[in-house]
Amino acid sequence: MKLTISRDALAAALDRVGRVVETRNTIPILSNVRLSAHNGTVSITGTDLDMEAISTAEADVSAAGETTLPAKMASDFVRKLPAGAKVELSDEGERGKLTIKSGRSRISVNTLDAADFPDLSAGAFSNSFALTAAALLNMLDRVDFAISSEETRYFLNGIYLHVVDAGGAAAGQPDAPGIMLRAVATDGHRLAQHQVLAPQGSDGMAGIIVPRKAVGEMGRLLKPLGEESVRLEVSTTKLRLTAGVTTLTTKLIDGTFPDYGRVVPSGNDKLATLDKAALGEAVARVSTVSSERGRAVRFSFAPPEQADGATKGALTLTVQNPDMGNATDELEAAYDAEPLDIGFNASYVADILAAVPGAKVTMAMADPGSPCLITPEAEGTGSLFVLMPMRV
Repeated sequence: MKLTISRDALAAALDRVGRVVETRNTIPILSNVRLSAHNGTVSITGTDLDMEAISTAEADVSAAGETTLPAKMASDFVRKLPAGAKVELSDEGERGKLTIKSGRSRISVNTLDAADFPDLSAGAFSNSFALTAAALLNMLDRVDFAISSEETRYFLNGIYLHVVDAGGAAAGQPDAPGIMLRAVATDGHRLAQHQVLAPQGSDGMAGIIVPRKAVGEMGRLLKPLGEESVRLEVSTTKLRLTAGVTTLTTKLIDGTFPDYGRVVPSGNDKLATLDKAALGEAVARVSTVSSERGRAVRFSFAPPEQADGATKGALTLTVQNPDMGNATDELEAAYDAEPLDIGFNASYVADILAAVPGAKVTMAMADPGSPCLITPEAEGTGSLFVLMPMRV
């Protein structure tokens, strides 16, 4: 095998697939990436047996072939070469060795047989559909913070992606058709949901749970692509994302996602609309005296007639920590219901506010012991969030 490729293209490809490779493992070949050169193209593959990434680049291939080489060593060497340099890779007919050279720089690395490299991409996919990279990235970003890290409930360690019939009244999209592609994540304390119109080809798709690590890798691949179209292929056990020059295949979590619809409140009648930035800043200020373990903040809502004669209602935030002190903050709120005191975890509130689109948020509550529904004030965003209260 012999090929010449630009340093920048090779470094980018090694970086994209190298993030999948586990540096510590008991199977030596999993520390390597597979290099395949044919017909003016080089493809680089990395895997950890649960996820596989393949990235391609143009190259001048003078002798086709394939091998595997240490992922980290190759990436470190190529990245340290001058930008724009040409890089030659050749096994020079020597079995078990690959030479990488550029100008006066040269490195020889030990290789392993490509025939022993595992293949995760095999198998049929029942659904295939396209959407823009920006739309898919937005869907992941809206919900990924709520993925659970509790290993005992492994079925919550990812994003539940599924198609639903919202009956023509999709949450946050009252005028939208009823068939939606929805992403949901929850850790039992908060729930995040985002949906878009179901793309053509997603009809009848079985619900799948995409693992946390795969969600992170998908986000990194999607971010630079903007409005470029990407493709998702789904089966009951795998998901494949084709984004630009990279294809990511991941195994899915084998489990049943809980019936999350039962915790999304529908009858909360105490509504408060607040400025998102002001609320986030106020919560951050008062939580400086909260205990690291509790992080509880009391939200005290008061209607206009009980808010010192103000034309709008008010929200008073209070934290009391016997070991540190106490803090209060107050801000205006569009609130016109009976007074309500309810407690929330400051960190969870901050996470939700970071994910809510728009400048204002609406909090819909029933009583101090019931979940709170948080939505953007503007309709048509497709997002909603549920936050469980704390005892304060």
